[in-house]
Amino acid sequence: MFYLELLIVLAAIFVGARIGGIGLGVMGAVGLLILTFIFKLEPTTPPIDVMLIIISVISASAALQASQGLTYMVGLAEKMLRKNPKRITFVAPLVCYLFTFVAGTGHIAYSILPIIAELATKTGIRPERPLSISVIASQQAITASPITAATVALAALLAPQGIEIVDILKISIPATLIGVLVGAFVTNKIGAELKSDPIFNEKLKDPDYVKLIAEESKSVELSEIPATAKVSVAVFLLGVLVIILFGAIPGLRPTWTSASGETSTLSMVSIIEMVMMAAAALIILVSRVKVSAISSGNIFRSGSEAVIAIFGIAWMGDTFIKGNYSFIEMGIKDMVLSAPWTFATALFVMSILLFSQAATVRAMMPLGVALGIPAGFLIAMFPSVNGYFFIPNYPTIIAAIGFDKTGTTRIGKYVLNHSFMIPGVVSTVVAVAAGFLLVILFGT
Repeated sequence: MFYLELLIVLAAIFVGARIGGIGLGVMGAVGLLILTFIFKLEPTTPPIDVMLIIISVISASAALQASQGLTYMVGLAEKMLRKNPKRITFVAPLVCYLFTFVAGTGHIAYSILPIIAELATKTGIRPERPLSISVIASQQAITASPITAATVALAALLAPQGIEIVDILKISIPATLIGVLVGAFVTNKIGAELKSDPIFNEKLKDPDYVKLIAEESKSVELSEIPATAKVSVAVFLLGVLVIILFGAIPGLRPTWTSASGETSTLSMVSIIEMVMMAAAALIILVSRVKVSAISSGNIFRSGSEAVIAIFGIAWMGDTFIKGNYSFIEMGIKDMVLSAPWTFATALFVMSILLFSQAATVRAMMPLGVALGIPAGFLIAMFPSVNGYFFIPNYPTIIAAIGFDKTGTTRIGKYVLNHSFMIPGVVSTVVAVAAGFLLVILFGT
């Protein structure tokens, strides 16, 4: 039954990827229906928190775009990169890494991806290069940020062994940065130059498309940007800063005591959602943009597709994993007992199916601890939970493809030969290898 159910899951993903747009989400729902009513698997809870985080971040980013705040940021970035535009393949992923590191969520990359696509197109750089490695960088930073659920979960699991969060960060931060930089170097060699790309040249035969590219490729005049756009950028960045402060200083979060004496603290998920939605509201009030302009922007459209995609696909994947967990666990256990280093592969494969670093950590790391794998090795293997780029259906991947109007960032004919495969594999493998080396050097 397991392999037949796996075939259904993969078929739904394959067909959804070929359809594109909301196809991933609706085909995920079809797969879920089959798993539920034919194979009798009990559906798990839909990934509501992830969907709400996406909606809140997209609301703020789309409002920022409508207020011309993104245009202002594009102008600043363009001014910085104009002297040497080839740097975008290296600078863009570092920016995405930093944003994710400080905000604690990779979905913050939605605000950066359109800037990257615009700048790359303007300067004649193949957008696939900076976009693909930037998406990977936003994932790698999840396993380096001190405020993400994945890092906190790993720290809690290893606490009995005397491991604190700083012990994780001193390995994961340099390891993932090395992985991203090496990934950027390799990615910078991928594909033909934009002017030689056959798909892009085919698009150029359409006069309307040429007009669209010409209009978008005009340099941004910072002096023409309204003051409200600059205020909108400040509001957005303030929202990110507030999230960082709450994540770095838990004591700032509100706590409540129930009648039974139990205390609860406001989660970072709720804080991110509230702060980003509030930031969107402030941007709307300050810039006085039309709400219709927000919902008609490409960021809002791409974000909406991302919500539908993760709704269907992640729900189907979670249901499949839960229904077959015992079978999967036994198979992985035998493999790890015979060759402990293969646990990183098990983490990678599981993350592909779970679409969540935190979920993968919570599901798999306890097994690693139970099997007696040294804590240092588990920390070194931590970046391997970033495998959900493997199947090109994660929201930031879909968004990056949508933002690239040149068509260079794409899902290949065979699905797995997509733009993010090489950058993702290289960055992850190098990060894990660097992690093992750092563990040996630091003696963790």
